Amino acid sequence: MLNRLVDRLLGLPKAEGPAPVVTKDLRVPMPDGVHLLTDRYAPAGTHSAPVVLVRTPYGRSGLLSKLFGDTFARHGLQTVIQSTRGSFGSEGEFRPFHLEREDGVATAEWLRAQPWCDGRLAMAGASYLGHTQWAVGPYLDPPLEAMCLGVTASQFITNFYPGGVLAADDMVSWASMIGRQEQRFAALPNPFQNRKTRAAMAHLPVSASDVAAIGKPVKFLEDVTAHAEPGDDYWAMSDHSAGVADLTVPVTMVSGWYDLFVRAQLRDFVTLQNAGRAPRITIGPWSHGEPASLRVMIQDQLGFLRAHLADDRTQLQRSPVRIYLQQASTWLDFEQWPPASTATSSHLRPVGGLGEPFDGEARPTPFTYDPADPTPAVGGPLLSGDNKQQDNKDIEARDDVLVFTGEPLVNDLDVIGDVSATVFVRTELGHADVYVRVCDVDQGGLSRNVTEGILRLRPGRPEADADGVVTAEVPLDPTAYRFRRGHRLRVQVAGGAFPRFARNHGTGEPVAAAVDGKPNRFEVFHDAAHPSRITLPVFTP
Repeated sequence: MLNRLVDRLLGLPKAEGPAPVVTKDLRVPMPDGVHLLTDRYAPAGTHSAPVVLVRTPYGRSGLLSKLFGDTFARHGLQTVIQSTRGSFGSEGEFRPFHLEREDGVATAEWLRAQPWCDGRLAMAGASYLGHTQWAVGPYLDPPLEAMCLGVTASQFITNFYPGGVLAADDMVSWASMIGRQEQRFAALPNPFQNRKTRAAMAHLPVSASDVAAIGKPVKFLEDVTAHAEPGDDYWAMSDHSAGVADLTVPVTMVSGWYDLFVRAQLRDFVTLQNAGRAPRITIGPWSHGEPASLRVMIQDQLGFLRAHLADDRTQLQRSPVRIYLQQASTWLDFEQWPPASTATSSHLRPVGGLGEPFDGEARPTPFTYDPADPTPAVGGPLLSGDNKQQDNKDIEARDDVLVFTGEPLVNDLDVIGDVSATVFVRTELGHADVYVRVCDVDQGGLSRNVTEGILRLRPGRPEADADGVVTAEVPLDPTAYRFRRGHRLRVQVAGGAFPRFARNHGTGEPVAAAVDGKPNRFEVFHDAAHPSRITLPVFTP
């Protein structure tokens, strides 16, 4: 009865036959003598068949085992779920991202040597479970049969430090989660712990936020804060992007417009696409790990795996790109990403206007960013907390946020693709962040965020002109969004968005140790000589 209910909730056909045979706690040896615990889910009667490998730091029970182990096996796919090094009974120390290539390749070789594996391997999973796929896929010979990449990317570095700024909210949230995930009842909802973790994000230095959140240090947070400065190649072991173009493995991807990996994942997709491969991707109106996305992701991965391992090709009959157009309540299919569009600029204008370039001279608009009272963040692609679209009223009322608003739209405006901003800015201290957000303002004045980006400025990077003005080129997250007729576009410019991004102290001190800060005066230019603007990919069907 439970299995039938799970299949119905996931939109899967009814699985026939007896329950899978489950073998727990297989000990898989690594080259250094460490053993990793692995569970095998085999359809009844399996003797020698392909294997779907799922490598996870989050344990081998609960929802994960139900979705990837039991469900896959009931639908004919032999699946093994392995706890990564140092997690949930596997030996060794859990150092996220450090040895996933070595351990993953060794596990694949061990599986191929088992009598119940016919030598064919595929991988599946999402988020970190996607990272463990990228740590294997470009390096395995013979190659995998398929990779199923949910909300993940070939390299996580740009998500640790987007625009050169520590992603404090995500890093502290994840460090707190993994630091207590093996405690009793850790998987249950805990509002008190959530509030404590969010409060800890304001702790200084940020490298000690783990102790403030859960009462003990987490090695990952020490690593990610200690290696946040430019030129540090500490995370090279986690960057598998160099192998993307040469990957010949069939790939399917799922992401969300408010997922923290969507920009990097689309970069992987485009790299594969431009290399002549045939990847496919589905992007919905979801945040990272949102329950509503699980149904689509499991359908996508199960169908793709059955196509490449069980000769059931029915799920391959679709377009390579399937995306949800927000505020239009519709899915669109394309042959490639991005679809053809027209790059259209809207310029920041004096007195808070947005639209055509300003033809003349105008004083720059000033504001002051104070790290002691950092400009707060609301909504967006966060790992936890109130994410996605939120009311921006309180943010836009602050003195440290500039707001530029366009006229009501005469027609619907569909924006599909990559969004960018160019901001001409002068700062008092040189060390500063330029944060840009695009919002959708409805007829009632409600301003809701659509996409955003940030760029860290350092003295000489980028170079200032003779007047000290820097041209900040800020990439924003890609989107697919319909701005409805009668709505208005709005652009926010600020010196930060805390705690999504770690505050800029204005001193140049490394983020791991910074405690004190200085207020920083900004001047944003928007005259004929300094055409600050956003550039939108306007799509016309």
